[in-house]
Amino acid sequence: MRYDHRKIEADWQAYWAKNKTFKADNAFDKPKYYVLDMFPYPSGAGLHVGHPLGYIASDIYARYKRHQGFNVLHPMGYDSFGLPAEQYAIQTGQHPAITTQTNINRYREQLDKIGFSFDWEREVRTSNPEYYKYTQWIFIQLFDSWYDKREDKAKSIETLIEEFEKNGNSLVQAACDEGTPAFTAQHWKEYTAEEQQKMLLKYRLTYLAETEVNWCPALGTVLANDEIINGVSERGGHPVIRKKMTQWSMRISAYAQRLLDGLDTIDWSESLKESQRNWIGRSQGAMVVFKVIPKNESRDSMDSIQVFTTRPDTIFGVSFMTLAPEHELVSKITTNEQRAEVEAYIEATAKRSERDRMSDVKTISGVFTGAYAEHPFTKQPIPVWIGDYVLAGYGTGAVMAVPCGDDRDYAFAKHFGIEILNIFDQDISKAAFTAKEGFSLVNSDFLNGLDYKEGTRLVIDKLEKLGAGTSKINYRLRDAVFSRQRYWGEPFPVYYVNGLPRMIEKKYLPVRLPEVEKYLPTEDGQPPLGNATVWAWDTETHTVVSNEYINHTTVFPLELNTMPGWAGSSWYWMRYMDAHNEEDFASEKALRYWQNVDLYIGGSEHATGHLLYSRFWNKFLRDRGYINIEEPFKKLINQGMILGMSAFVYRTEDAKKLISKNKIGNTKVFPIHVDLSVINDITNELDIEAFKNHPLYADYKNVEFVLEDGKYIVGREVEKMSKSKYNVVNPDDICDEYGADTLRLYEMFLGPLEQAKPWNTAGITGVSGFLKKLWRLYFDEEGFIVTKEEPSKEMYKSLHKTIKKVTEDIESFSFNTSVSQFMICVNELSQQKCHHQAILEPLAVLVSPYAPHIAEALWEALGHNESISNEPFPVCQESYLIESSKEYPVSFNGKMRFKIELPLDMTAEDIEKLIVADSRTIEQLQGRTPKKIIVVPGKIINIVG
Repeated sequence: MRYDHRKIEADWQAYWAKNKTFKADNAFDKPKYYVLDMFPYPSGAGLHVGHPLGYIASDIYARYKRHQGFNVLHPMGYDSFGLPAEQYAIQTGQHPAITTQTNINRYREQLDKIGFSFDWEREVRTSNPEYYKYTQWIFIQLFDSWYDKREDKAKSIETLIEEFEKNGNSLVQAACDEGTPAFTAQHWKEYTAEEQQKMLLKYRLTYLAETEVNWCPALGTVLANDEIINGVSERGGHPVIRKKMTQWSMRISAYAQRLLDGLDTIDWSESLKESQRNWIGRSQGAMVVFKVIPKNESRDSMDSIQVFTTRPDTIFGVSFMTLAPEHELVSKITTNEQRAEVEAYIEATAKRSERDRMSDVKTISGVFTGAYAEHPFTKQPIPVWIGDYVLAGYGTGAVMAVPCGDDRDYAFAKHFGIEILNIFDQDISKAAFTAKEGFSLVNSDFLNGLDYKEGTRLVIDKLEKLGAGTSKINYRLRDAVFSRQRYWGEPFPVYYVNGLPRMIEKKYLPVRLPEVEKYLPTEDGQPPLGNATVWAWDTETHTVVSNEYINHTTVFPLELNTMPGWAGSSWYWMRYMDAHNEEDFASEKALRYWQNVDLYIGGSEHATGHLLYSRFWNKFLRDRGYINIEEPFKKLINQGMILGMSAFVYRTEDAKKLISKNKIGNTKVFPIHVDLSVINDITNELDIEAFKNHPLYADYKNVEFVLEDGKYIVGREVEKMSKSKYNVVNPDDICDEYGADTLRLYEMFLGPLEQAKPWNTAGITGVSGFLKKLWRLYFDEEGFIVTKEEPSKEMYKSLHKTIKKVTEDIESFSFNTSVSQFMICVNELSQQKCHHQAILEPLAVLVSPYAPHIAEALWEALGHNESISNEPFPVCQESYLIESSKEYPVSFNGKMRFKIELPLDMTAEDIEKLIVADSRTIEQLQGRTPKKIIVVPGKIINIVG
């Protein structure tokens, strides 16, 4: 009976769907295990073989835990809001909902073909209004909350209002806007309702503020830092500039220390934790105030520059100050003589992304403002410059430059000829490296002779007495901009009364996306929702109505921005726990049972985006009493990439020639990716006619081909799989030709889960052959051949060492070595001619997490009526692995002549007697008496003749 993977896989996929085999019940009497994959964005390109890698690993583990008796939740859904669908809508006029649904259908078809044990009844889509109504609800909870630093948690805004009414804000320790003014209870009561709301916005965990953002004019939207590469948008490669806009922001900075502390409680890789630690960026030092010297010497300074420094002990080395070009004081303090130069520099800086400015350590650029600040101790004037290496959002947007203690400050000062104050009794060229090494300061007034720690304590003490500074813990983590000027995203549940935001009540959610004629921003620069004609909130009917009814009395304008892509993904794992709940995002009972994700698998590229924001939202929801777990993901594994083999032709600079790889020499060429359909994948020869006739390469129809030995040889390179690189392999093709089980096993066999590894379709035949060999243990050409005979000790040994190895491998996520062990086991059982049910029944269960379709078919053939998926996982019995005998190599004068199986408990004397009497020994000696017989029990026998 032949192994027919197509029929077997189609039959069992249909069986699982019909019987809802992997449906996770909220069966609170069973131990739970929650396995989750980072859900995909459903692109039009569909899946390539690199995408399922993490899904296969998580599926193996989910199936393994089911075999162990756990109630396993293994859901899947779609991160279905986002810019790509919107860009496609702009280009084609097709609604993003339609293309998104088409793409989801394609993803679902592909995922089902690979045989994943997903509970599809819990599927979520972030673009589904029944889902994003709770994203909107969470936004409202954040708006109605503030962060109490005393209790180190978020609390209802009502508790803050009560405090304001009793005591003003003098006793409040809160995460709030810089420069929030002090007020008494009397002041609070005298404020108008609008003034009170404006004051509360300074404390809310989501708030409106004018913020420096990455604005992409071509896309008409703000982009996050991780959506920009080399100063242009990741999507489309469009220029990005920095500009100020009024945006919704999330006060994630309030959670900085808790986000840091929580990393010590979760099982994540150290590299991933370090990424978050660096992003949060905790540092301890001092906040120092430098008064700006007024242009008019007859009046006192009203302006001051605040600087955070981790090295307050170097304050006497401050030779100049540098402000970020976007700093709010720049326009105010710049002199008329310097204004034109400063404004030109600010305009140029706006075209550079923050990432570019941070990474550019070679370029030295800046402009003098013409202003000076006063040193808090010496009272000497310090020149104030602007430079794009200082960022407005980091620290205070200002640095006190100490050239003798910092390489970049030193290079800046030398470049612009700024006088350098040296606080080290050493050569200035060496001094730049000594500040961090704890050298004593000598040219520093009261700090002379003190080390770093003593100097820091003394400086802070004196600054506090002067009112010019204080001790400070600073975090690099900034509040997260939460507005996007897009159409295809969650609408905010916000309308505006006299310019101030009001929230829509939960019972009227969701606020659904309106229909618009165009998905581009409006002609006057409003976001795409500015094109909506039915986008106003009626406070009497509690419905969205036509804009023509806006009267600012009962009908008000709605928010035109939408939420960012990370909004829906910041809580989705909780919705899976109770996906059909119509009253709450999940029931208290379900949340208490499932708690959090036991195993989370996804890409490391989300380290400082999704993984940080989701931890923030989880902690917030716990603070407000909606959940009872601090961290969302117990264990997290970043899967590596599967890389593709790309092919290149090489174009000359004038685009008149294509040069074969080994003929390039010193010619300057530009590599161009080519579709694999026009090359011979084995010889790497380009099919020139196919290339010329391919629609992608119409521009090269008449170029000259420079050949080698009459052929054009393409270049090859292993790189990230991408449709644009023409190196993707479609999993559908692999499933059709070799089977889903072969694909699953091969992806695991390629190497360790966390590492990148190249795909090679040629190597898949070995795995395919293994499955056929496994099948032949159960079937021959005539049919089923499994017997109930008692297996041999060798058969039991092969099985149980495999059980032991595979169990250990799954527990340590070493799936590649499991596949190797399966191959060893099947080879051994084939040699042993094993067709014994006592061996092959547990073997089918053992293979099931990796190759579930064939395992189900074998299980059914063994006489079982139920799915194999819940069968207990085999347990290794060590007794089968205990060796009672040893196969000794028997050597004559160091050359092995034969082997003999002997009991391990035989003494050396008994072994010697037995060997001397063996006929093979007698034949070797041919009547000679051996000079010496060397016996090492359990190891060797050597006869010296």
